Amino acid sequence: MRFLSLGTGGEEIGATPPTATPATSPTAALSLIDHANARLMQEITEFLLKSRLPITAQNLLLAHAAFSGEDPQLARKIGQKRLAGETITQEWLNTLLTKENEAEAIKAMMVQFEDSLGRFAKTAHDARMSAAHCNAALEKEVTRASETPETFDPEDLIELGRTILDHNRKLETDIRASESEVRTLRTRLSRAQRDAEVDYLTGLPNRRAFDAMFNRIYHETRNAVESLSIAFCDIDHFKAINDSQGHETGDRVIKAVAETLDRLSNQNCHVARHGGEEFVLLFRGMTKHEVREKLDAVRENFSERRFVNRRTDEPIGRITFSGGVADVFAYPSPRDAMRAADEALYLAKEQGRNSIMAAP
Repeated sequence: MRFLSLGTGGEEIGATPPTATPATSPTAALSLIDHANARLMQEITEFLLKSRLPITAQNLLLAHAAFSGEDPQLARKIGQKRLAGETITQEWLNTLLTKENEAEAIKAMMVQFEDSLGRFAKTAHDARMSAAHCNAALEKEVTRASETPETFDPEDLIELGRTILDHNRKLETDIRASESEVRTLRTRLSRAQRDAEVDYLTGLPNRRAFDAMFNRIYHETRNAVESLSIAFCDIDHFKAINDSQGHETGDRVIKAVAETLDRLSNQNCHVARHGGEEFVLLFRGMTKHEVREKLDAVRENFSERRFVNRRTDEPIGRITFSGGVADVFAYPSPRDAMRAADEALYLAKEQGRNSIMAAP
C-alpha cells in the first residue's frame, strides 16, 4: 500500500490544482496498474527466491499480504528480520501462521464458550421461573383444598403433580445438555490454551509459557531466599547448517538439542525453546557456577555425536552449541538477568563457540 505525503492544508505535496489536473486516459490508468502489479510480483519473487523459500500457495499468500500492504504487521516483522540480518526461514513463517491460527481458534472457542454460558444461564432462568410457576399453582390448590374442602377434587392435584413432573423432567434434560456443552467447550479451550504454550517442533514450552513460568518462579524463589540461575543455549553455525543441509536437517538438529537439554528437566530445572535455534533454561536452587558446570558436561557429551543428512546420507559433521549463564538475583530485574545471560552467550560465541560462559 503506497501513501502520499500531505501538506499542512491537506493537499498532496507537489500536486497540481484540481482545475489543472488533466483527465487520465483508460490506457494510462491501465499502464499504472500493470506497472504496480509487475512491481508487486517482482518483490514477491525476490523475497521468496532470496530467502530460499518453497513456492507454495501459502507462501505466495503470505508474501502478497506483506508486500501489497494488506498485512502491515507482517511487513514490519519481515523488515525487522532483514534489518537485523537474520534469515527468513520457512519455520519462522510457519510459527507466525501457527500463532495466528492458535489465537483465532482460542478466540472462536471463547465465543462459543460465552454462547454456551449464555444458553446455560437462560436454561437456569427458565428453570427458576417454571419452578416458581409450579409452586404458585400448587400453593393455590393446597389453599383451596384447606379453605373449601367440599369443593376439592383430588384429581386436580394429581393432574397438577403430573404437569410439574413433566416440567421438571424437561428442565433436567435441558440443564444436563447445557452442562455437557459447557464441560466440552471448557476442555477444548483448556487444551487449546495448553497447545498455544507448546513449541510445535520440539514439544518444549515456548517463549510465552516460559515468560509466565519465569515470573512465577522468580517471586517464589525470592520469597524463599533460594538461588535462581538462568541460561541461554544457542546452536553454533545453525544458519550454515540450514543453508547447506536443508531445513529438514536443521529441524532434526533443533530437535536433537531440545531432547538433550530436556533431559535436565525436573521440578527445579525448566527448559523452553526461546525461538529459532535458541533455548532458555531456569535452574532453581543452583548457583550460576553449578549451572555452568552442568551445562558444560551436557555440551561436551553432545559435541561427540555425529549427524548424517538423511536425504544424501552424507555426514553433516560436528554439531555444537554455546551457552551463557547468569545469577538472576545479581541483577535489578529478571529482564536484566536475561540480558546478562544473553551477553555471556555471545561472549562464548566470540571466543570460539562450543563453550558455556558465566556472566560476571
